[in-house]
Amino acid sequence: MNERVRKMRRKEQFVLFVLVIMSAFAAQAATAPKQATVNYILKTNGKERGEGPSVILRYIDGRAIIDRPEEKRDKKLIAGLAKEMTVLDFNAKKVINRAEVDANTIFHYETAFSEMEEVTFTNETEKILGYNCKLAKMNLRSNRIDVWYTEEAGIQGTPYQPTANVPGLVLKMVRNGNFEMLATSVDFDKKKNGTDPIPSNWGELVSSVEYQARLREALIQTVTVFEHEQLNFDNDYQSPKVLDNEKVMHFAKGTVVLRKVTLPELPDNYNIFAEVVQCSNGDAYDRTGSVFLVPTDSVKSFLNGMTDGVSELPYFVAGNGKKYQGMKATEGYLPPVELVRFFTPFGVRHFNDKVKVKGQVWADSAYFKQDVSELRDYLKKDVWIGAYIANYDKGGHYISMKLKYYPDSPVVEEKSDKYWQMPLFCSLNLLEIAGQDYPTLFGTDSLTVSFTVPEKVKNIQLRYISTGHGGWGGGDEFNQKNNEIWIDGKLAFSYTPWRTDCAVFRNSNPASGNFWNGLSSSDLSRSGWCPGSLTNPVFIPLPELEPGKHTLKVAIPQGEKEGSSESYWCVSGVILGEKE
Repeated sequence: MNERVRKMRRKEQFVLFVLVIMSAFAAQAATAPKQATVNYILKTNGKERGEGPSVILRYIDGRAIIDRPEEKRDKKLIAGLAKEMTVLDFNAKKVINRAEVDANTIFHYETAFSEMEEVTFTNETEKILGYNCKLAKMNLRSNRIDVWYTEEAGIQGTPYQPTANVPGLVLKMVRNGNFEMLATSVDFDKKKNGTDPIPSNWGELVSSVEYQARLREALIQTVTVFEHEQLNFDNDYQSPKVLDNEKVMHFAKGTVVLRKVTLPELPDNYNIFAEVVQCSNGDAYDRTGSVFLVPTDSVKSFLNGMTDGVSELPYFVAGNGKKYQGMKATEGYLPPVELVRFFTPFGVRHFNDKVKVKGQVWADSAYFKQDVSELRDYLKKDVWIGAYIANYDKGGHYISMKLKYYPDSPVVEEKSDKYWQMPLFCSLNLLEIAGQDYPTLFGTDSLTVSFTVPEKVKNIQLRYISTGHGGWGGGDEFNQKNNEIWIDGKLAFSYTPWRTDCAVFRNSNPASGNFWNGLSSSDLSRSGWCPGSLTNPVFIPLPELEPGKHTLKVAIPQGEKEGSSESYWCVSGVILGEKE
């Protein structure tokens, strides 16, 4: 074999070797996972939110993870906040949402791409980060979604889960023209080390509804105050003379319940809601109800009237010569703080199957939910909470009540001590059945109370609740009456409590009387309340109130007595302020 042939063979062997090596590298590249990281910023009305990427999309071999690092940056997160993961699985054509509350509480739900909203593709184009993008549109629960996507990147993904079925990589999403998610970079991982952040444990598979419910339940702090407690009239019932810190107690022949509860001490970024559920257990009438808190940071409290009788409460004598016990603040006494004023409907649940009205499907119970966050300074630590429904029925009513604390931010905030609050009056005769007189004083007098504003208190306002009563044609329940608030002899506020929407609550009032003209008694407008409704407080700003002693007066032109029927007004007021 000559030298020329040997050289040719060596050259052929070298080429073959190179081809084998290149083929091996190609095979390895074909099997190695393709990885990329896409960073997105958020914009609202054209302005960028936060610093750095707000959303990161991590793509690996046909799956993408949506991550929101902005929620984790140097922040202490609140208890119960789940670690969530959203995975877009383009191989299985589904989205997986996973939540981990703790090591023992992991759950997820799945959504097929085919279940998502229909997408409309257009011929509009735009260039983003050097990629040619097409525009797709969709409508999500009346929200217009515009999506720009590219099929040139060789990967799939979106920062916005509802658009997971758009082909290619989404580089821009605009919702309703004012909220935008915009990609700022697409970085491919050249190392292709195969690291897969997908978890091995997905936890329990649940429905999307159950998933969201579990997320919320982990965040919300709930305190059950009363659970299906009966409020009825029992003439043989004797009120306890000694308070029991461990159980629910009944007072005033059974029409009042009281319990000591321990409430959480949470930062100001928690919203506090009171939930009340009520149903009839025999009483057919609409009744005044209240959930109240008893302040105990004074020499004498409303608790003394509950255990020892209303004669133990401070009283004043009005112009009509009657004594009114425990209704206003005095030196050494603070009245109850009314959390929720509500009104039972006519016989809900108990009379549902006893009264039939065409077109009406009766509610199972009356449900009331009210934001009471403004009273947060009282709603912490150990407190006495009571509930009252005036009635003279052996079966009476059942009531359940909870306090729920909702965070309005995932970030932990410091506790503050910036609030000043003081209950001034509560004319609602909560111990009615125990002898506390009806608040009929306004016919001949005003309700006058003195109080002192401490130094360095600002943003002062009065939280005021007012409802008029007197259930006949000429009574104040059915006649508009102006309420006036006077401070130091000057008129500070004037308004007329009146509800015209009572017919909305018809399906909660099976035992309401039906009139010849097609209306029902529960439909009629009333002075600040309806059967089956709660009464919202009115917040009266008092910006000119300086530190020092002041006098507040409530004046209402109460209607005249007719025979044995009297009008009266249930008013309560708490003054609120912030410390400088």
